[in-house]
Amino acid sequence: MKILLIEDNAGTQAWLVKGLREAGIQVDAVADGRDGLQLALEQEYALIVLDIMLPGMDGWQVLRTLRTAKSTPVLCLTARDSVADRVKGLELGADDYLIKPFSFAELLARVRAQLRRHSQVASQLTVADLQIDALRHSASRAGTAINLTPQEFALLWFLASRAGEILPRTLIASEVWGINFDSETNVVDVAIRRLRRKIDDPCEVKLIETVRGMGYRLSVGEG
Repeated sequence: MKILLIEDNAGTQAWLVKGLREAGIQVDAVADGRDGLQLALEQEYALIVLDIMLPGMDGWQVLRTLRTAKSTPVLCLTARDSVADRVKGLELGADDYLIKPFSFAELLARVRAQLRRHSQVASQLTVADLQIDALRHSASRAGTAINLTPQEFALLWFLASRAGEILPRTLIASEVWGINFDSETNVVDVAIRRLRRKIDDPCEVKLIETVRGMGYRLSVGEG
């Protein structure tokens, strides 16, 4: 999964590329609107992060031309914060709109949200030597089948579908158990312990990580 960044400010481009790559997202970056449009039309990107004020061809032109050929999701970046500009961007087909200056944390959250929203629903996931099949409701590590309850399977699928991301307990409780309120329950921690016994205890490489004070993460199994 790769995204295209079209941003002419060298400092901003370098900052975004560095941050996105550190977050595990592959990025192609160009500084000119025409070059960006050409890449966007020739290659398949999961998302385009598009500055509006660009040399060669501005972001509005890039977006307008792109939408005649492709539906690749587009996140617009601009210092133009008027309602008219935002409406124009959305009407031309932008999927999201972020005003400069912005925090990298917010940009990353919006990028991930767009990637999730537009990703095709997978029926199988592979993380390191862990394989999960949603249609067969089965899981295995290194070819050895793992017997999971439906709730354990749902928890593992959620962790695997967001592999590498730190997932807060509140988010896990909401997505897996439908608990959408502040709760003192330790259902997530108990379920994680049970899942670890099945997924990690028999194996040398441990995949489920506890990120102190933050939540849990399914490691991609590297290092």
